[in-house]
Amino acid sequence: MRPLVLLMAAAVAAVAQDSVQALQKEFEKKVSEFTLANGLHFIVIERHEAPVVSFHTYVNVGSVDDPGGQTGLAHMFEHMAFKGTPTIGTKNWPLEKQAMAAVEEAYNRWDAERNKGVRADKKKVEALELALHEAMEKADGYVESNEYDRVVESNGGLDMNAGTGEDSTNYYYSFPANRIELWYLLESERFLHPVFREFYKERDVVREERRMRVESSSQGKLVEALMATAYEAHPYRNMPGGWAGDIEHFRRPDAERFYQIYYVPANITIGIAGDVDPKQARAFAEKYFARLPKRPLPEIYHTEEPEQEGEKRVGVMTPAQPLLVMGYKRPDQHSPDDAALDVLSSVLSDGRTGVMYKDMVRDKQMALAAASEATFPGGKYPALFLFFAMPASGHSLGENEKELDRLIEEVKTAKVDDQTLNRIKTNLRASLIRKLTGNSGLAAQLTSYYVNNGDWRRLFRELDDYNKVTAGDVQRVARKYLVKEHRTVAYTIAAPAGETSEGGAK
Repeated sequence: MRPLVLLMAAAVAAVAQDSVQALQKEFEKKVSEFTLANGLHFIVIERHEAPVVSFHTYVNVGSVDDPGGQTGLAHMFEHMAFKGTPTIGTKNWPLEKQAMAAVEEAYNRWDAERNKGVRADKKKVEALELALHEAMEKADGYVESNEYDRVVESNGGLDMNAGTGEDSTNYYYSFPANRIELWYLLESERFLHPVFREFYKERDVVREERRMRVESSSQGKLVEALMATAYEAHPYRNMPGGWAGDIEHFRRPDAERFYQIYYVPANITIGIAGDVDPKQARAFAEKYFARLPKRPLPEIYHTEEPEQEGEKRVGVMTPAQPLLVMGYKRPDQHSPDDAALDVLSSVLSDGRTGVMYKDMVRDKQMALAAASEATFPGGKYPALFLFFAMPASGHSLGENEKELDRLIEEVKTAKVDDQTLNRIKTNLRASLIRKLTGNSGLAAQLTSYYVNNGDWRRLFRELDDYNKVTAGDVQRVARKYLVKEHRTVAYTIAAPAGETSEGGAK
């Protein structure tokens, strides 16, 4: 076993003995932080076990920040970040830039005619569309496809990827320790000089992703229906991938405006973990990232979800495996009840030892799977406490729902025993610690905790919060938040809607 893994295993044991402060002090010896004049914050973690460094760029923007009528734009920009720079990914940048401008001019002419509605000249629309596609083909002809990826891979870069969620967008990959300056160059360049090449080709890719992940997935459609029903006003109602009609009408200037508003240095935090010298890390940051111009932070999102005044239900037609999802309104991640809600979820759904698995899957065999999630889809704003059940053959959705209701009432009326509570709290602490055993996970966790709490040390205070949760706290939050008036139930329908009973999941 590697020394690092042994250290983390010892750390888990230490946390179980309430030595959270000691563990935090050990990390503080390895962590250094600094903020550039433009507001970009760095967290550097020294770990010299192997000559590898992981980088995690956390941008404090997600699908909740998508402009009205442009859901999925944050996700679309994420795709653009891998398209290169004025020097990477092009055969001739000056000519490509001109060709890209010509595409927008052709698009404007096509849109102008289409926007006339019933008075539009159909033949002219067709001709302008043909001209647009010709302009796109010309611009794409200057593209050196996937060159950014090849530069990374040819220099030993690994695991390059990105993800867009409701609350954030994250970019991450690892490099050999002797190639870290290349990372600084590449990452700073794509945020300093983003090039939105192949925008409309990539827009088609994003549209296809939605088709695969939502429209062709019974689970994807069900979750989308749940969120759109549970939330009336707050943008958590929109999936990160966006709605089809919005995606199909994205324009390159839309993504450029989004970048100008949200991709400002003070809205970005970078975590670096591995075989790195903190002084060198700072010197490279000053050399490359200080070039990003300082710009004001975007406005804070203000729309609040109104209080739900009754249970909501929604059914989705699908020939696939029956599914049931229930979401109860809960507060955001800064609530003093957050740790107790995590423990409650584990009481119900801690793998094969959770109440739901033992009752519904193992003993009564009415479900193929049953689980809960304390926070969904994100924690920055008030969210949902989620339940999921997949009925077994011969058992209905209604039967599974009734059993879930019974189990929920049990945790409201009977306190969890001390042995179970201690096991769950130990597992939660261990799970959190295990996320820190690898460079990539550590860089991700520390940047996330820094952005969402103002201090990466909040991670260790969360361990302490788990220690403080009592059986009474678990019962209290179950009674407070798992109430039918504040829940939304989504379920699949195998038969025509007219053949189902009114208001019920059959």
